Amino acid sequence: MIHTKDAPDGDPFGSFRAQVAFLDRSFPQGRIARLDPSGFSVEGLSDHAILGDELLFHDAGGTLRRAEVSRLDRDSLWAIPYAASDGLRIGLPVRPSGTPRINPHEGWIGRIVDPFGQPLDDMPLAPGFSVPLRAAPPAPARRRGMGHRLCTGFAVLDTMLPIAKGQRIGLFAGSGVGKSTLLGSLARTMEADICVLALVGERGREVSDFVRTVLGPEGMARTIVVVATSDMPANTRRRCAFSALAVAEHFRDRGRHVLFLCDSLTRLAEAHREVASAAGEATSLRGHPPSLTPLLASLCERAGPGEDRPDSTVQGDITAVFSVLVAGSDMEEPVADIVRGQLDGHVVLARDIAEAGRFPAIDVLRSISRSLPAAANAEENALIAETRQLLAVHDRSDLMVSSGLYERGSSPDIDRAVALIPRLNDIFSAQGLTRSTDGFRLLAGLLGRSYAGPGG
Repeated sequence: MIHTKDAPDGDPFGSFRAQVAFLDRSFPQGRIARLDPSGFSVEGLSDHAILGDELLFHDAGGTLRRAEVSRLDRDSLWAIPYAASDGLRIGLPVRPSGTPRINPHEGWIGRIVDPFGQPLDDMPLAPGFSVPLRAAPPAPARRRGMGHRLCTGFAVLDTMLPIAKGQRIGLFAGSGVGKSTLLGSLARTMEADICVLALVGERGREVSDFVRTVLGPEGMARTIVVVATSDMPANTRRRCAFSALAVAEHFRDRGRHVLFLCDSLTRLAEAHREVASAAGEATSLRGHPPSLTPLLASLCERAGPGEDRPDSTVQGDITAVFSVLVAGSDMEEPVADIVRGQLDGHVVLARDIAEAGRFPAIDVLRSISRSLPAAANAEENALIAETRQLLAVHDRSDLMVSSGLYERGSSPDIDRAVALIPRLNDIFSAQGLTRSTDGFRLLAGLLGRSYAGPGG
């Protein structure tokens, strides 16, 4: 594989020299010894590759192909190609290519690429600086805490569930409750320098529809979209999330604040299950392999606040939103259960709220942001606490009120909740806010409280 690095200024052949410098003058070679639809066994490379490395080979038609090392034995290794196994035969030569890499570039902003950095919008794409897909997260001892509260444009997020700079939050939702629309809105409006969006296992038709109608020109103006559609092999779909994160890290390391959106971790987990099963790993975690937990942890940990470096160079932050598909709102299913403990909060989208016509369909009582209470001042935290208490009273009494068993005047708290909840739902549906304090002013007005703002 050819990698690129920054070329010397003023050298017209600098880019070419940089590529030649990385060319291998010699390399070991193995051969395909066994083959089935899920992958192939290679003899002769066990001492020259590690798990996750890439292999290069030409199929029977002469096309250059790639594969991923998924299992190592003493005398052979098992590899899964990044495409169908058609065109392969016993005896084809294979050579190692090292750790998977991608070459992000400033010119990628506004573009759609695949997990290998190839353009999907029929226009040429400039290669940039080569970065590995597997990277360590910022050092724990030097990592900064979460930063200031970000403006999302949605009143319910700016108040009850604030997202702070460098926070990692999960968006838990079933199908058809507005998850993709909310992600697209955040890509357009949420405070950030650049947005990197990973669409893992998405249907091809929905990719173009998402880019044109949900993101639109406004969202694409600052977004890099990395796509692996549902018909692609499992290891390509799994690679999508890590390629997108490597792109986000590239811009973070240049001091940028990156908004990283991944849709979805559930499809990533499904792709990993296919790869792990093909490599011989047992699926003992309610249908998922044990290696799923460290895989998701490595992805989540690499996002978040940057670090304060000893050389005083500035590293930016990655604020991340990971979507998780939960069938039947089952928050205890393996992917949801694993991720909930690794992130800095979770936002639950409820079907009954969506069916009532509210957007975003966020169930505030079942959601939490771990940026609180630090992300709000004392006055704002008091408004949040009073609003949550109001929601809790309404939740406990809703069945009694709706069935006609409650007599008005029996409880002042219930009477107040019944009177205010419709207006509160209107506030939670408010969007297009330009400041994170605008939502608190709406809450204060509803609750009959004064609000002086951050400087008050």
